[in-house]
Amino acid sequence: MTSAKANLPHILLVDDDDRIRALLKQYFETKGFRCATGRNAAEAELFLSVLRFDLMVLDVMMPGENGRDFAARLVGSGETMPIILLTALGNTEDKVGGLRAGVDDYVPKPCHPEELVLRIRAILRRSSASERERPQAAILEFGEFVFDSQKGRLRRGGDHVHLTQTDISMLNCLAQTPNEIVPRERFAAITDAGPDSDRERIVDVMMSRLRKKIEADPRRPRHIRTIRGIGYTLQTN
Repeated sequence: MTSAKANLPHILLVDDDDRIRALLKQYFETKGFRCATGRNAAEAELFLSVLRFDLMVLDVMMPGENGRDFAARLVGSGETMPIILLTALGNTEDKVGGLRAGVDDYVPKPCHPEELVLRIRAILRRSSASERERPQAAILEFGEFVFDSQKGRLRRGGDHVHLTQTDISMLNCLAQTPNEIVPRERFAAITDAGPDSDRERIVDVMMSRLRKKIEADPRRPRHIRTIRGIGYTLQTN
């Protein structure tokens, strides 16, 4: 492999449909990605044990362990690689369920390959931008937590708190102006929430997922508070 090709973003595509897998792999490679493919969760797990990937596109409806359960298991084990779920189940409830599993985006089938590439690039761009734009002194303390936005790490005492890339982007957005209101629209842009009809629901789900990692009682949040009709604020005192 040439050094130029080795520097291309590396995508893991997992889908049990041979035709879709072949078509998307070819398309991804024409758009400047390296792409490995697997037919199921077991093959994907083998790839992940030996190679590093920048992002995984994962079908939900597969034989054996389904994509949503596999994604939730990876996230629960501390995997930080962004994950896009790809599925024929495209209603809002299914999308919410996928996002609750800890993935970064949820794309319904059938989708145009160009749309999928745009979503991949948006996630990778957010990750790259968060690395470039974090201030040099970026340590924020709130309650028992210490958030290092430069490294994208959150700790509670001596324990690491696992965050997905989307979690990091949302917390970083809050941490840029602690104790001030961040408009809801900022989070809709971060999460690529999709059609206007879904945006409020999806942003709430993503914020609820972040709260569960931070708040002792997510129903009575101490740190991440909702300002009804406006947005959210991160309280440090």
